Amino acid sequence: METTQPSGILSPAVTAFTEKLEIDAERTVAHFQWLLKQGCDALVVFGTTSEANSLSVTERTHFLEYAVSNGIDPRKLLSGTGCCSLPDSVALTKHAIGLGCPGVLMLPPFYYKAVSAEGLFRYFATLIERVSDDRLRIYLYHIPPISQVAISFDLIERLTTEFPGVVIGIKDSSGDWEHTRQVIERFAPTGFRVFPGSEMHLLPALRAGGKGCISAFANINPTLLQKVFQTWQRPEAESLQEEVQRQGRALRKYPVIPALKTILAEWRQDPGWETVRPPLVPLSATLREEVLRELAATRQ
Repeated sequence: METTQPSGILSPAVTAFTEKLEIDAERTVAHFQWLLKQGCDALVVFGTTSEANSLSVTERTHFLEYAVSNGIDPRKLLSGTGCCSLPDSVALTKHAIGLGCPGVLMLPPFYYKAVSAEGLFRYFATLIERVSDDRLRIYLYHIPPISQVAISFDLIERLTTEFPGVVIGIKDSSGDWEHTRQVIERFAPTGFRVFPGSEMHLLPALRAGGKGCISAFANINPTLLQKVFQTWQRPEAESLQEEVQRQGRALRKYPVIPALKTILAEWRQDPGWETVRPPLVPLSATLREEVLRELAATRQ
């Protein structure tokens, strides 16, 4: 039976750490539960905002098992499994699919730059061959501002043609609405599932044929994003999207991951949330005050 794929508001959920910089599994799962209650349709675990590339394969597999065993429905989780190492990507992908996740979100191998389209195709094709599981569903992760390795239209075309029903969607974190629009226009009519990586493009993406958004902002206000998702065909969606953009612009003035953790620490009166794993650093006291003041002003 085909597993239902998520649509709507997905949060790339932040990861809590202890003072010893280990994953604080209990605190993180509590955040997952809050997100799902507040309006997230599903979560991305081990996305960029989760500090995934600062985590080992062992940490990721152990935490995913912990989350599922502590009440998080695996059908509500897309797991980030794309690594520079092909064997690591294969291991993480097999593990996530085995636990019942409906799909995985895959970065391209991002260490080597200016790699060929053929090389990228071989990476994904080899992974699919080695995972060798009919349940495998891949969402490509296009985030060239960070990875510096793009997922081209031609690569999407080739992967979806060679592996129909396996490569089924993309998170487009280009930050370029015109690029996202073209991805939707070109591939959504075939059933390809497109999620912009920014709440700033949620409403236009839905109106163009996108499936929702996968947004770091959803860590702090999924309810507002869900209102846009529920009303996108109605006039009131415009003012809701304007509110999303006001709050989103305030957040994006600051380093996003430390800023999100500062906000959660303040709202929950839990200073432990401010811990990030190096090379990231917490916000300075000055920036901490600024982001809290500015976000509060946009929410009045």
